Amino acid sequence: MVPEVTTALRQNLVKVPEVIKQASGIIILGKKIRSIVFSTDIALIRNINADAVLAVYPFTPHPAIMQAISMSADIPILAGIGGGLTHGERSMNMSLFAESLGSLSVVLNAPTPVATIQRVEEVIDIPIILTVVSAKTDLAPYLAAGVDIVNISGAAATVEIVKSVRQRYPELPIIATGGPTDATIAAAIAAGANAISYTPPSNGALFKAKMAHYREDANKEID
Repeated sequence: MVPEVTTALRQNLVKVPEVIKQASGIIILGKKIRSIVFSTDIALIRNINADAVLAVYPFTPHPAIMQAISMSADIPILAGIGGGLTHGERSMNMSLFAESLGSLSVVLNAPTPVATIQRVEEVIDIPIILTVVSAKTDLAPYLAAGVDIVNISGAAATVEIVKSVRQRYPELPIIATGGPTDATIAAAIAAGANAISYTPPSNGALFKAKMAHYREDANKEID
């Protein structure tokens, strides 16, 4: 049994599912990563026991957002630098900024041109992660250009994509979305995922549970 030490004000820590410990993990620049929280919520990032944070979001990457997360996080950051509408020189510049802020790696979205991977590879000295959304993606040119890790995010098809990629590339480090249950997480690990990205409850859902507890205590005092 591993001893656990906490404090009075840190007992509401959000915990990633225990099943993620079944994953082998990926050692990135000396740090072993199994569980990765998918969030840009600074308050949540500061209060979760994940090994790293996947800081990607559905907007053009911006230095101010990256800096805010970097200043607040106490776990390694896998920093999104575009790849969809944002690519080429802007992604290259964002990769340099991410490295300067101490990010553990950079993440590019599925439609990233191979030429963008090449440009990023030329200027940074941290690993490149490519998000993969289809088993039909030809990974060979991306790996040749400098991709080190793939992040598989295929919704209901994630497990099948993981299986397909693992069969073609037995040694390739794979991160995969875990899905909503322990069973879906276990299936992704069994298919070949080395690390799991976990989407935590929203700030609203967490606050709802806490407020219900506060109301219960308040009503007890009245009684």
